[in-house]
Amino acid sequence: MPSPYKTALVVGGTGGAGYTIARMLAARGQRVILTSREAGRATAAAEELGVGHLGLSLDLTHPEAIANALSEIGQIDHLVLSAVERDQNAIRNYDVAAAQRAVGLKLVGYAAVAAALVDRYTPTSAIVLLGGMASERPYPGSTSISTINGGVRGLLRTLAVELAPVRVNAIHPGAIGDTEAFAKAPKPTIDRILERTPEGRLVETTDIARSVLFLLDTPGVNGIDFLVDGGYHLT
Repeated sequence: MPSPYKTALVVGGTGGAGYTIARMLAARGQRVILTSREAGRATAAAEELGVGHLGLSLDLTHPEAIANALSEIGQIDHLVLSAVERDQNAIRNYDVAAAQRAVGLKLVGYAAVAAALVDRYTPTSAIVLLGGMASERPYPGSTSISTINGGVRGLLRTLAVELAPVRVNAIHPGAIGDTEAFAKAPKPTIDRILERTPEGRLVETTDIARSVLFLLDTPGVNGIDFLVDGGYHLT
């Protein structure tokens, strides 16, 4: 059955959880617009989804250009903000430039996208932001990521109020086992996470995507931080 929703924009939709989300949206009949910093990568990913989908070049580290980059997009039923840039930044050796880039990409960039589309939402539109668990579970080198993920929690609340009746929620994944970042993680690190995860496994991109679709589709669910970590936050 075709989806009752027409168009979804997935920012950062060419890899990891973002691409899995884009695939699931397309599979249920939505037209998907996905973005990447690299125009060629965005176009190739859109073509993989099938006919009618669109890839756009969008660089969240240049928020002043976001409104123009999205100017030709029409009505948006669903917006998923999933772009991420890993930043290993310890406070004892703090890289200010790297921190400014990471914060600008995910907080200023996310807000700039939401702002650029203000006149394209409908009363039933929904937005999901991807944060993470580092704000609650910091680790060595997570200074920027922990700060940013805390900021995502604040951003979703102000967007839910300012964009009402558009619903805004956030997903906070734990360690995502089938992503490049965790594929490179040392085995002892993964083993420690597994030991403290009641479900006994790392979450996967399909878990994230299913959770995103739930938040996009469910009226009455608004302004919440949705943890998808297999129960890791309990231990």
